[in-house]
Amino acid sequence: MTVQLSNLEHLPNYQITERLDVVYGSTVRSKHVGKDLFAGLKNIVGGELTAYTELLEESRQEAIDRMIVKAEALGADAVVGLRFSTSSIAQGASELFVYGTAVKVAPISQQQYQNLPSDGYDHSSQNTNTQTQVAPDDLPRFNPFG
Repeated sequence: MTVQLSNLEHLPNYQITERLDVVYGSTVRSKHVGKDLFAGLKNIVGGELTAYTELLEESRQEAIDRMIVKAEALGADAVVGLRFSTSSIAQGASELFVYGTAVKVAPISQQQYQNLPSDGYDHSSQNTNTQTQVAPDDLPRFNPFG
């Protein structure tokens, strides 16, 4: 199974069974002088700076790949709570940082969904004073932040 990524705090159709650790990946890139000159000229006439767009896309992919390697080393099935961050390291150089929580997951069976009443809530544990409702989208989740 490849490591699945989610910017949510859960992975749809899966239940988190174990939290492993925070994982991250980063890359520091600088602008290419030739691309910077072309971007300066493009800035005069307007339009997308495709050289920078490509640079950022490559940086994001490299940071994600590095994070995945760390998640795989922990035996993770997924990384949840995925976030990106950037910072300026030096003039003309920036860091792109990606991080999340490495977790082990198990598929949620369709039977759990089929056993719910037509309104989508589990009313089996109701009493006269309190009501516990579990919607299919609100099945037990793991909160990686606490």
